[in-house]
Amino acid sequence: MSDILLTTLNARYIHAAFGLRYLMANLGELQPRAAIVEFDINQRPLEIVEAILGRNPRIVGFGVYIWNVALTAEGVAVLKRLRPGLIVILGGPEVSHETEGQPIVRLADYVILGEADLKFAEVCRALLGAGGQDAASLPKILPAELPLMESLKLPYEFYSDEDLAHRVLYVEASRGCPFTCEFCLSSLDVPVRAVALEPFLAALQRLLDRGALQFKFVDRTFNLNLNTSRAILEFFLERWREGMFVHFEMVPDRLPEQIREIIAKFPPGALQFEVGIQTFDEATSRNISRRQNVPRLEENLRFLREQTGVHIHADLIAGLPGESLESFARGFDRLVALRPQEIQVGILKRLRGTPIVRHDAEWEMVYSPSPPYEILRNKSLDFGVLQRLRRFARVWDLVANSGRFRETLPLLWTAGEVSPFHAFLAFTDWLAAKLGRLHSVALVVLAENLFLYLTTQLHLPRERAVEAMDRDWRDGVRRERLAFLDAPNGPGSAVRPAQPASKGPKRQARHTVPLAERQGPGA
Repeated sequence: MSDILLTTLNARYIHAAFGLRYLMANLGELQPRAAIVEFDINQRPLEIVEAILGRNPRIVGFGVYIWNVALTAEGVAVLKRLRPGLIVILGGPEVSHETEGQPIVRLADYVILGEADLKFAEVCRALLGAGGQDAASLPKILPAELPLMESLKLPYEFYSDEDLAHRVLYVEASRGCPFTCEFCLSSLDVPVRAVALEPFLAALQRLLDRGALQFKFVDRTFNLNLNTSRAILEFFLERWREGMFVHFEMVPDRLPEQIREIIAKFPPGALQFEVGIQTFDEATSRNISRRQNVPRLEENLRFLREQTGVHIHADLIAGLPGESLESFARGFDRLVALRPQEIQVGILKRLRGTPIVRHDAEWEMVYSPSPPYEILRNKSLDFGVLQRLRRFARVWDLVANSGRFRETLPLLWTAGEVSPFHAFLAFTDWLAAKLGRLHSVALVVLAENLFLYLTTQLHLPRERAVEAMDRDWRDGVRRERLAFLDAPNGPGSAVRPAQPASKGPKRQARHTVPLAERQGPGA
């Protein structure tokens, strides 16, 4: 039982809530009276409510994000009905801006705006009578002052052994971003503030000593301060061991020689760089106040692919104000030519608090009213086109980003002699029409339809498609050969064993007792 319960709904179990651990680390004398309990969005709200009430807290602090706000609001509503006296405090990016009219804000007792590392403890002291402040004087909406990084206790001891064994460990060397991209909440976090390097590296060492191998840095601009980024890279390089993996989000046009020399020494696959390109279109970049040196960016990506083993995850955004389908296609093809291992096609989201709203009138931006607030249409892209792009992003993730079809994928555009974007969009349109859906598609069904498209729609020589698909399947997926590759008349023609007559759905069949078994006294 704890007076204070820190909780959130993670997107998946594998993600450990970094913010909750910062709150716990900075509770001071209230720390023994607090506990962290994490859930994920696949759990039922009533089960979450039951688990929370089972701990009988006086205060529950919820971390609220774009991916969990709807389910969290449902859970808070039930909590307040069952325990009206339970104090609910909200924090997180989804409730730090535009609080007016949010249903979850109306349900809560208090909402902390901004970085709540220290403010949450201050509010809890007042509510528990531990800080000399009258709780009655607390307003519902509580702006948090930007904490100095040197005043914060680091949270890494609150990663459990289970976290180290099974979950992504989030770490940060800095907060904030010097850039002003209008679609991004990080553009509001000025200035960039760094963690003191020596205690941070000592905390990383303790995690390594406990067996941690995978680290994900949440810094928006890891390579902004070159002395710090070099020291951290050297720290991991000196301690590298089999299975280590470190993720950084990088400024793509900033990769000087002193950083290149270090990353080139890492084994292949040890580092992942998330590179936010977002758009190659100059006019669109100006619209959203984004600054980047594209020629230098391209040269850096070529270096990473040709001279290092860094895994590159590059981001593009569809739906930005001023970006047409053709300009997006040109940017996508330009990025494909640079050969990052993954290209994430994101659909523009209207995050609360971001200045992207200033384009609503001029570019006729219409967003979904529900999380994640994705763009539905604008002046350049109608709803139908954006739906096609959503399907494109889904299928690209399954086929390209999965790494399962490395040799087969390029055949889509080399066979048709068109741009990678338009070639893949045509495949996506065909696949959606054929299957009727693009979720929960079995891998073998995806492979068979990719093969069918290449051989029947693009008329690729069967032998070439068989060779590429078979090598992909055996190298990256499974060892056995795909049966449809040997079917004499192509996919779908392989002889399948006869199936027994249906006995009806399995659940209903369990309730159907044979007549012979029903004979007996009184039958």
